[in-house]
Amino acid sequence: MAKKKWIQAAIPDSHKGAFRAKAKAAGESTRAFAEEHKGDSGKTGAQSRLALTLMGMKRKTALRYKSMGK
Repeated sequence: MAKKKWIQAAIPDSHKGAFRAKAKAAGESTRAFAEEHKGDSGKTGAQSRLALTLMGMKRKTALRYKSMGK
């Protein structure tokens, strides 16, 4: 059975905001930076793919609650 809080485990406390800092240093939005680097190997590529996954989850969750009338 998968962990319930896998998102919290995927992002260590010591690295929170690291990907956003990279995007800001490049002068791009987080989504644009993630789209540009999603095919990269290494840490930046993994961070990009995780960022895109999390961005998609937020929308799906919001739509689900909206359809429930909450």
